[in-house]
Amino acid sequence: MAGDAHGMPGNVRGAQPPGRGADTHENVPGNVLVSIGALLLGMLLAALDQTIVSTALPTIVSDLGGLEHLSWVVTAYLLASTAATPLWGKLGDQYGRKRLFQIAIVIFLVGSALCGMSQNMAQLIAFRAVQGLGGGGLMVLSMAIVGDIVSPRERGRYQGLFGGVFGATSVLGPLLGGVFTEHLSWRWVFYVNLPVGVVALVVIAGALRIPRKSTRHVIDYLGTFLIASVATCLVLVASLGGTTWGWGSAQIVGLAVLGLVLACAFVAAERRAAEPVLPLKLFRVRTFALSAVISFIVGFAMFGAMTYLPTFLQVVQGVSPTMSGVHMLPMVAGMLLASTASGQIVSRTGRWKVFPVAGTGVTTLGLLLLHQLAVDSSTWEMSCFFFVFGLGLGLVMQVLVLIVQNAVSYEDLGVATSGATFFRSIGASFGVAIFGTIFAGRLDDKLVEAFRGVRLPSGVSLEGLEADPRDIARLPEALRPAALEAYASSITDVFLYAAPVALVGFVLAWFLREDRLRGSVTAPDVTETLASNPVERSSYDEVCRALSVLGTREGRREVYREITERAGYDLLPAASWLLLRIKKYGWVEPAVLAERSSVPLPVILGAARQVEERRLAVREGLDLVLTEGGREVAARLARVREESLAELLGDWWGPGRSTDLVQLVKEINEELCGSDREQPGASGG
Repeated sequence: MAGDAHGMPGNVRGAQPPGRGADTHENVPGNVLVSIGALLLGMLLAALDQTIVSTALPTIVSDLGGLEHLSWVVTAYLLASTAATPLWGKLGDQYGRKRLFQIAIVIFLVGSALCGMSQNMAQLIAFRAVQGLGGGGLMVLSMAIVGDIVSPRERGRYQGLFGGVFGATSVLGPLLGGVFTEHLSWRWVFYVNLPVGVVALVVIAGALRIPRKSTRHVIDYLGTFLIASVATCLVLVASLGGTTWGWGSAQIVGLAVLGLVLACAFVAAERRAAEPVLPLKLFRVRTFALSAVISFIVGFAMFGAMTYLPTFLQVVQGVSPTMSGVHMLPMVAGMLLASTASGQIVSRTGRWKVFPVAGTGVTTLGLLLLHQLAVDSSTWEMSCFFFVFGLGLGLVMQVLVLIVQNAVSYEDLGVATSGATFFRSIGASFGVAIFGTIFAGRLDDKLVEAFRGVRLPSGVSLEGLEADPRDIARLPEALRPAALEAYASSITDVFLYAAPVALVGFVLAWFLREDRLRGSVTAPDVTETLASNPVERSSYDEVCRALSVLGTREGRREVYREITERAGYDLLPAASWLLLRIKKYGWVEPAVLAERSSVPLPVILGAARQVEERRLAVREGLDLVLTEGGREVAARLARVREESLAELLGDWWGPGRSTDLVQLVKEINEELCGSDREQPGASGG
């Protein structure tokens, strides 16, 4: 149509910009959506497996035995996924993310199948580690691939979908775990991954097209191995000390010494590493060091509670696995509500210190309230306590990542973000292990005390009551309350012991220095702040995500009003918007532009009328093209738009700024001045 109006072939003006084939533009969106769907499935699998197991654990330990090792079903997954994260990220850069993502899915599915077939606790723990190894790759690579297949401008929107998956799994995980356990078998908690994973694998193989590029890295294999070994030694000490082996035993002392030696070796290795997995210089930044400790405490409290609350609900309260998932919803609701609200408030005000202080304080209060739970606690009382605890965690989780990002230079942004989430993941591993040790020790003491001098019926022993909660049902009616009370007080004592740890976080939060936030770090990423998701992204990826979120979140009319004012022009915001699109494409037809954009036709026609009256654009048939004066105005508006993006980077946009930052700002600014969908010669799909 436009071509006929100019007496020229329609495909001349509809031609794609250099570097894009005309058919590529039409075909990519469908492939992108299918690929994003498959990536979301991969992310769903990994995120779900952090929460779905919790409500199945009481049934699992009843079936396989070994209540004292319950914590390792969670810890093995967390440790493996956390340790593998940096390797997946670097190897994906080097050898191609598509192939690595497929390998991660296969490892995860093999681990899931083996978990479902486990015949004893040792097998389940080992296979959970295999599953975690693949899960770490699914987490890291799925979000990295988004950056490969969509433009910087669109990245924030798509990565927001991954945040939604995390939020959904926080709610659905405990519920689904209960439903599968109650109506099928606990083994289906793992088997359910198989059909979903196979679909993701097939779609990725057929639909995903990633540009071939390779970034060479000097991968810190030694540092990764050493830090994983240190964490494993310390978690083993925490989980086996005082239960399997005495605190003064040769095994526990040996593990502690080995952990210390490996920690010293890690420090020495990181000083020499070309690309250290955790640069030691970050710990010289006070805000990072304090935030790392507080992140550790948040992970410690969150996963410790999420692992043992279902045991309290199912064993002590006698609720079904499904209903225990329902009972956990107030905690998840408090967490999501506070996390979302705190992120929004920080984005709008730039003030953040109140949140880590209030969050750690409310978390401490929540743990003390959970200590008050008893056999006769009402549903209303438990819901209130769970909500307060979740509220505390949510207040602090979102903000910790933002303040770490704000405290470091651009070059360290990626490793600082991954470092903060790493400590939260390690904290989760410790929390589950230490809660388990305290629970097992207290349960042994309380059962001995409760049944001292009592003759137990045939086939029931104290060891059996400790290993399998179902043995409580085999006790005479008169003896059951004592056993339930022993379980109840053993679990709630765990929260009492955890409260001082959260209190340490509260004290440390007061020492955080409230520096002014850069605009680019006030765009919180849910995938970095919910669950124990370890993150591995480059500094470039972090800034790209933040700028794309901010570039699309701002009210469009307000943005163009501001840049028009800053450029010194008396134009309608829509007129500036229109001029930038004509500048980018060379010409636009207002009616077609209205069809392909979200701006209403009357607004575009009003803008077109103004630019014609001011002689900034003239008609050629149905189309508008810029005059000489219009080109000058559009160029000035584009420069101001670019400057407004650059200002969000704060001191990262200093005299010695990185060249990839300069290129990124130019690229995002170019895309914000007109999307592919709005392009005159595009299909409009």
